[in-house]
Amino acid sequence: METVAVTILCSILMVIGLLGVVLPILPGIPLSWLGFFIYALGTGFERISIVTVVIFTILTVLTLILDFAAPMLGAKKYQASKLGIFGAFLGFTIGIFVIGFWGIILGPFIGALLGELIAGRKPKQAIRSALGAFLGFIASTLFKIIVILTMAGFFIASLF
Repeated sequence: METVAVTILCSILMVIGLLGVVLPILPGIPLSWLGFFIYALGTGFERISIVTVVIFTILTVLTLILDFAAPMLGAKKYQASKLGIFGAFLGFTIGIFVIGFWGIILGPFIGALLGELIAGRKPKQAIRSALGAFLGFIASTLFKIIVILTMAGFFIASLF
């Protein structure tokens, strides 16, 4: 592929990837990584090294794992019961499909809250556990933003 065409394609994938951080229908980090990889491959790994691609591959996989695990880990840190942790996971999963973007934010919170209440926890502890799920989601989102902006920074720097 011609370098200009590769650069344009990769730029588009990076921008769509950035949008994917806030739009749940788009797999943000994987799209940005794909653009990053295509650019590295298209330039013969001269502008972006294989080592850099491998590092961002690992970070991409970590973000995918964190997306699902962080709300549950946050709930667990705030002493959620097994039902609360399961509720956070279920809320996240159902929330994406039922109410989209807001489902990603509210789903783990509502799921953990309902799980805790079903487990017989007092409302104060149930809210605390649900807050933990929400904080886990926030931590995961911040990690994604850092990874994607760093990847974009490497891409932009390699253009010059």
